[in-house]
Amino acid sequence: MSNRYDIAIVGAGIIGAAVLHEYQKRNPQHKVHLVEKEPVSASHQTGRNSGVIHAGVYYPPGSLKSQYCRQGLEDTFAWCKDNHLPYEQCGKLIVATSYDEVSRLDTLYANCETNDLNPQRVSHSMLQNMEPNITGKEAILVNATGITDYTAITQSLLASATKSANVSVQYSAQVHAIDEYDECVSLVTDINGIKRRIEADRVICCAGVYADDLIMKQGITPNFKIVPFKGEYYRLSPKFDNVSKKLIYPVPNPEMPFLGVHLTKMIGGYTTVGPNAVLAPGREAYDALPSYSEMFRTLSYQGLWRLLWQFKSSVLCEVKSSVSQAYYASLVQKYCPSITPEDFHYYRPGIRAQAVSKTGKMMGDFEFLSTDRVLHVGNAPSPAATSAMPIARAIIDEMDAS
Repeated sequence: MSNRYDIAIVGAGIIGAAVLHEYQKRNPQHKVHLVEKEPVSASHQTGRNSGVIHAGVYYPPGSLKSQYCRQGLEDTFAWCKDNHLPYEQCGKLIVATSYDEVSRLDTLYANCETNDLNPQRVSHSMLQNMEPNITGKEAILVNATGITDYTAITQSLLASATKSANVSVQYSAQVHAIDEYDECVSLVTDINGIKRRIEADRVICCAGVYADDLIMKQGITPNFKIVPFKGEYYRLSPKFDNVSKKLIYPVPNPEMPFLGVHLTKMIGGYTTVGPNAVLAPGREAYDALPSYSEMFRTLSYQGLWRLLWQFKSSVLCEVKSSVSQAYYASLVQKYCPSITPEDFHYYRPGIRAQAVSKTGKMMGDFEFLSTDRVLHVGNAPSPAATSAMPIARAIIDEMDAS
């Protein structure tokens, strides 16, 4: 097979898989090649998230997050239905456990209305009837939210695209260089120690925590760095498998950049709590310390320390939740008092790729960086899994227009 393609895609997470599927659907005669550094797809963010199909509750109206999440909600349910994949539109409750939190529900409710989510305000007595194991003063019900298995969706998208003889996928292929020329883009990959060069008219990089790394391998200096934040989850004891019919979320603290520890029913019939959000010393430091170079890469970034100082109070709380199961449990007990640390069991952690500017600003929306022949997905935090199909359409639309 020739090593020249119409398009090459880097990354076989859900965004890379959605881009591959969308491009192949529009251009069935084109030769397409996807490279992935891991031996299987969906190894990192895609396969280690909570499985929630987000509805767009928290995102500012008019933002790409809001737009793509709202579209992606419908796309994800439709794909699951059409391809017989597991999903449940179970809905979510955002539970206020104090009067301060009750007042903050107003903003979330307004966001839901603007994003056409038909929210319902739930009183204390209604909440008790709806979810007997959950305690709160008031809540917002968002019926549109659901759960799925994003690894299964990723595999399904890849399987659909690779039915074509014009589509190929290479796993265990690490990208070492991206060289853009007037007539093509050259990718140098390492496959089991063997260097291989491929050429493509266009390249799309969907590299998650390595997004800035690939931008720099093209000789471009981005105005941000990907900082890895580790989310620690626990699986609850089997007696809590049916503790709630819906997803249970706390009201986000406006002083903290993440959503807080929530109660999530999972595809498979069990329940998890999490995640918190603590700095990970490396991009794949799930359960062990990374290499010195990985630690240096993360900890030497000035933008990181400016960010941590800005959110120093929440940083301390997140660290406390990481080292103390009792404290972690206290966060859950605010809305589900029957859960204790003894009910916590190991569950695989995840790492969120978060773009942070040199000034310490956490980039809140999706970010893309383009040259004539290469497009990088620079920042794609949650709800990227829900939004994968709209993101893919937007990327291919931009390529078709250029």
